Amino acid sequence: MTDITGIRRKLEKKLKSERYEHTLGVMYTASSLAMRYDGDVKKSLLAGLLHDCAKFCSGREQIQLCNEYQIGLSESERKMPALVHARLGAYLAEHEYHIHDREILDAITYHTTGRPGMTLLEKIVYIADYIEPGRQEIEGLTLVRRAAFSDLDEAVALSAASTISYLENAGRDIDPMTVKTYEFYSKK
Repeated sequence: MTDITGIRRKLEKKLKSERYEHTLGVMYTASSLAMRYDGDVKKSLLAGLLHDCAKFCSGREQIQLCNEYQIGLSESERKMPALVHARLGAYLAEHEYHIHDREILDAITYHTTGRPGMTLLEKIVYIADYIEPGRQEIEGLTLVRRAAFSDLDEAVALSAASTISYLENAGRDIDPMTVKTYEFYSKK
């Protein structure tokens, strides 16, 4: 049995306090969404708790760790280091926190960009990260929060659209997987 309390203690020491508070918010939001959609509450707690476990260091250091651990990165991840923590986080969840459930590891891997055809757990963590109570108010957040508890697929489409819009307006690169996620869920 996985020791959630032990993992929490480790993360509290490893992450900056704001990141740790965000992590707890995602963990509890994910468990609430799991209850709403008859998902696995324990898996949701674990995936939410560990989703940002690699954010204890800079993007450059995350890339170095990926190279060291031989974790393959996409071209987008190399261009946009803010994405790297998801793939590295799944690796750390498995190797440092001893999570071997592929569904939890995939939820961590795809919590930033999403992907077409996500599992329930992947959608839960993706949305929980976006809507957790401590999240800074951004345009469209209220709509995503409202949709999250009535239509999870709609919430995914709204979240991906909001992310794309934000990145476009900021003149930043957009990961192609986020676009694919939007396209897939906006047609449902």
